[in-house]
Amino acid sequence: MAMAAAIVATMPALKHLIRITFTPPFPRKLQKFHSLASLSPNFAQEDPQQQRLEQEQHNQLTNNNKTSRSSSSASYFPKRGQTLELVCESLAFKGKGVCKVAETGFVVMCDRALPGERFIGRVTRRKGSYAEMEFSFGSKKWLPKELLGEKQVGNEKYALGLHAPGFFDKVLNVDKCLLQSEPANMVLAAIQDCWRDSQFGLTPYDVHSHTGFLKHLMLRTGRNAETGLPELMVNFVTSLYKPELLKPLVEKISAIPEVVSIMNNVNTSVGNTSVGEEEYTLYGKSTITEILRGLTFQISANSFFQTNTHQAEVLYKLIEDCAGLRGDGSQIVLDLFCGTGTIGLTLARRAKHVYGYEVVPQAISDAHRNAKLNRISNATFVQGDLNKIDESFGNNFPKPDIVISDPNRPGMHMKLLKFLIKLKAPRIVYVSCNPTTCARDLDYLCHGVKEKNIEGCYKLKSLQPVDMFPHTPHIECICLLELL
Repeated sequence: MAMAAAIVATMPALKHLIRITFTPPFPRKLQKFHSLASLSPNFAQEDPQQQRLEQEQHNQLTNNNKTSRSSSSASYFPKRGQTLELVCESLAFKGKGVCKVAETGFVVMCDRALPGERFIGRVTRRKGSYAEMEFSFGSKKWLPKELLGEKQVGNEKYALGLHAPGFFDKVLNVDKCLLQSEPANMVLAAIQDCWRDSQFGLTPYDVHSHTGFLKHLMLRTGRNAETGLPELMVNFVTSLYKPELLKPLVEKISAIPEVVSIMNNVNTSVGNTSVGEEEYTLYGKSTITEILRGLTFQISANSFFQTNTHQAEVLYKLIEDCAGLRGDGSQIVLDLFCGTGTIGLTLARRAKHVYGYEVVPQAISDAHRNAKLNRISNATFVQGDLNKIDESFGNNFPKPDIVISDPNRPGMHMKLLKFLIKLKAPRIVYVSCNPTTCARDLDYLCHGVKEKNIEGCYKLKSLQPVDMFPHTPHIECICLLELL
């Protein structure tokens, strides 16, 4: 109790408010963060009278919250306008504070909260899976002043580089990236050297006025299957198809020996996504090659493939180990979000048959091509949106012994989770790039959803993080679940 009072004494005045978002609870077994919490170093310097006033405020708030909360922390969800007391217990993705609503298991992901801080907040808006809140704590801004204050990046009018954190319309100019290959940096330098030259008539796309030509530059590095040397694909994403404007750049970068493919994706929508409705080959071939787990893969411009292929070897070996295929050719594998078929094809060598599903048509085409390239005949790949499955899903393949699920950052849709719980495959290997949605989906699979009368039927047996993205907060997690 004395410790709680000391923490409360660090609460600042309510005049400092910031906005945060929060998500549904993490799995119950992952909620015990108490050993990770730390106290604010300033609590001993607070004025005793101020401590007593804040303690009284804390007691009143706690009593009010006790009467308004559900007795079940698992089903607790705050209402609009409700005042809450939060405690930050650890740090998560992008430095967000992992905070709990006092006396419940409800988790809040809070910007700029530090472990050991206790603060008061009020729910201002509620949405389907999260809410926006205003909170009363003081902390320093983690972004550089020039980004948050002046909202400017550099002195140049045009830039080619990376988006500044928190700004969809600001780009930090980059001349070299230490995380990509040297040939890729040569391509970047060649383009940086001339694209701003007025004689070429090239202009960057303006997300406000929806004018301009160049939207994105995508560089992909693979390995030649015969020599093992790097080979590059350069993909220009533009707002219109005007190959004559790109001709000077194509001539310049095609002189670099490692460049084997130059593509042009055309995205005519007002959005600034890097995937186009139309695709054209400006130079060389339309795919590059990568070697992974002893297999050869051909990758097109819009197909997903692991960016860090060295660590992908580690990742896929761990997936194979978790899958635990006997190797006698008797087991069925269901590969959800299969992409270009990399995981499914590596498992096909020890399985009876692999059935893969993916929403991107081009990725499915690559998967078929890769199966043929590696002479694998026991793999079937189907194009379909796993977020829109109906009762008929599952009629076209036998009950699997093992399910592999590798969704993108939003995780799995409730329809798919309900299907997996009903399917009751003996083993699920969940590969996640987002710990937050991973925790949510594991909670559903293991504990169910009481509000929807869905009972969980799995137990989490192991969880292995893999650092796929050095020098970033992003990680991949391989989770093994077994049927109860």
